[in-house]
Amino acid sequence: MKNITKVLVALGAGLAIGGLLGILFAPRKGKETREKLKEDGTRLKTQLSEKLSWGKQKMAEQFSKADGQVDELI
Repeated sequence: MKNITKVLVALGAGLAIGGLLGILFAPRKGKETREKLKEDGTRLKTQLSEKLSWGKQKMAEQFSKADGQVDELI
């Protein structure tokens, strides 16, 4: 579990740094850049929300499965 967390943190940091560098070196006007940032932020928020929902669902399934196995042992 620790390795997964490290990978996710590194991935998130890499995405943030890459996005920032892309914005800084992009040949766009400020208004266009702000609009793109807003669109990208909205898309990222939606994707993150979907991933968190999926993760919560999987975690609930695993807890339910573990609870059923504990009940069988008792």
